[in-house]
Amino acid sequence: MDPHLLRTFVTVARLGSFSAAARDLGYTQSAVSQHIAALEGDLRAELLTRRPVGPTPAGVRLLEHAGPLLLRLDAARADVLRLAGAPPERVTVAASPLAVGPRLLGALPATGVTLEVMPPEAVPAAVATGGCDLGLVDGLAAPSDPLRLPDVAPLTVVGVGEEGLAVLLPAGHPFARRASVRLDDLADARWLDAPDAGMPVAAVRAAVGSDRPRAALRCTGTDVRAVCALAAAGHGLVLLPRGVAEASAAAGTGVAVPLAAPRLVHRTELVSSGAPSGAAAAVAALLH
Repeated sequence: MDPHLLRTFVTVARLGSFSAAARDLGYTQSAVSQHIAALEGDLRAELLTRRPVGPTPAGVRLLEHAGPLLLRLDAARADVLRLAGAPPERVTVAASPLAVGPRLLGALPATGVTLEVMPPEAVPAAVATGGCDLGLVDGLAAPSDPLRLPDVAPLTVVGVGEEGLAVLLPAGHPFARRASVRLDDLADARWLDAPDAGMPVAAVRAAVGSDRPRAALRCTGTDVRAVCALAAAGHGLVLLPRGVAEASAAAGTGVAVPLAAPRLVHRTELVSSGAPSGAAAAVAALLH
């Protein structure tokens, strides 16, 4: 398949409009229509309905393949350009919100750096496609186990830190005076789902091997302070790195109770495309 045609198809499906896709891609509407017709002819299948515009069952299946395929192409291009070009004088670091801690802040130079905070699942792609020189991503793991990162491209991944976990509770919660807590004991509690800023409820369920707990409230965005405030106000419990939870509790926002079981840690990993060079190499060395 021609990747240009595939990219046009993905854009039309995402925007739900041939004219909007034409504006987004810088093509004429006629050219977009020709791209879709050519792709449908190649695959011998109708991929989009026209009124309204939307993917057919075959189009839905192609979309599942298209994202990873196009990402791999972008990653390959960025990797070759990175090798052929001069080492960058500035360094751009992509980091998930809970990875922005003392280790990262101490490694950043005083000047010549851009820090982009983004959801954890977006970090590997940002590094693979050349948008960022380095990435710091975090998540739940068993001690010394690597994170399960999306397979977006051949990346170099190194663990740079592990920390215990704590549940952030409102002050009046029945477990707020406990020395520690088990996730099983809180399976039926109200939980806060903050997949972009905290530990997603899906990860907590995977850790306990159950379809519980369930989210009472979902919070989008990368504002960790907002997540802590919601938990302290009783909108749902949240699992956090112990240092983050205890800092929130020390500031009067909730009560941090260490997690006793299951045996899990908050793990942070450094992601790069090959061996970093220039300013990125210095930052990577400090993070190691």
